[in-house]
Amino acid sequence: MNESSDLPPWLEFFTFSNVNVTFVFLGCVLLGMSTGVLGCFAFLRKRSLLGDALAHAALPGVCAAFLLTGTKNPLIILGGAMVSCWMGALSVELIVRYTRCKEDSALGMVLSVFFGVGIVLLTYIQRTGEAAQAGLDKFLFGQAAALVDRDVWTLGILSVLILVVVAIAYKEFKLFSFDPEFAAGIGLPVRLIEIILATLIVVAVGIGLQAVGVVLMAAMLVTPAAGARYWTERLGVMLVAAGSFGALSGGLGAYISYLSPKMPTGPWMVVAATILFVISFTFAPRRGVLPRVLRHFRFRRRTAEENVLRTLYLLGEPLGQWNDSFSTNELLQYRSMPTAQLAHTLNRLIHKALVKEPAQGRYALTDFGVTRAARVTRLHRLWELYLTRKLEIAPDHVHDDAEEIEHILTPELELRLEALLEHPDEDPHASRIPGRFVPGESGG
Repeated sequence: MNESSDLPPWLEFFTFSNVNVTFVFLGCVLLGMSTGVLGCFAFLRKRSLLGDALAHAALPGVCAAFLLTGTKNPLIILGGAMVSCWMGALSVELIVRYTRCKEDSALGMVLSVFFGVGIVLLTYIQRTGEAAQAGLDKFLFGQAAALVDRDVWTLGILSVLILVVVAIAYKEFKLFSFDPEFAAGIGLPVRLIEIILATLIVVAVGIGLQAVGVVLMAAMLVTPAAGARYWTERLGVMLVAAGSFGALSGGLGAYISYLSPKMPTGPWMVVAATILFVISFTFAPRRGVLPRVLRHFRFRRRTAEENVLRTLYLLGEPLGQWNDSFSTNELLQYRSMPTAQLAHTLNRLIHKALVKEPAQGRYALTDFGVTRAARVTRLHRLWELYLTRKLEIAPDHVHDDAEEIEHILTPELELRLEALLEHPDEDPHASRIPGRFVPGESGG
């Protein structure tokens, strides 16, 4: 695949001096982009397995087209694959509509039966010994390196057609994917939209068979969409991200195959898409595992800090001396927590100027700390009062719930609670509720 050049292979690839390399690269990028975008709608409608079923259902169509024509013309093979895919999709619908089988069972049956028929036909063709049949087995796992100019033109035109249709019908596809009942209610041709989406998936499966193959084609429909979902809540952004992930996967698959010619392009496209999915799953800002773990860690740390602040506040409340100092033993008697955690929490509060430097092992709130502690106490007592007044829960059963809620109440909810409770002064236990403007009060 490499031509003589002064450049190293890893850099020579980007010159695209080799025409075959260019065809493979363009074909894989276009395929990844179109399947990534289209896969978003299947993913959102929870019909990801449909792509897998249709990909396997395409094999008997490929074999039948060859048996009828004796040629491997890409348009003829694609036509056979699409007819077979449509028969598979129709079979799924008929099974679901006229039997008691659920959709997942119907998809599994169609996948296995059609794929089994395809393997039987492929075995028969191979035993005929006909020279023209060479390479048909590549449709199982794909062979992107065999793409030639007419293959790329076919793939490119159909990929662009898929993207154009998605762009034109974006609003209808969006509404149908999220709320098909509402779409039908406002007069949209839901049945037609479903047929168009199924047709686009059939076309995408058909054009991807030669590059990725029957077995792995479903991964190119689902994986980029699943990865893109971690980055956004907006469908438009998801489509762009999924198309980019698919295109990048296609490019990486072609690049790795170029550097190591014995490495198949299709499987490496799937591996690249999977790597991008794992990166999204791990690092996406809102939905990724690592950011979620970090947010949980920060929330637990903030909760511990607010609990210690409120404990210092409550210890000083009986005498109205909120700046009094207390030992760790006194804190632990009131607030049950590991000694090491208490020490770390106090150090963080000192660093944030909420607690004063310890004097003889005793800790006291700063003025700023009193303000923060008073607000936490205020939220706790407002919620206790809400539970007793509005939900009629006994006063001795509201403390634990308030211990959790006090850390997540926002200023907006605080104002709503205050208005709903008619600006109360005391909680259910006759303890004073600190005002919102604590600095203006004498200690809280």
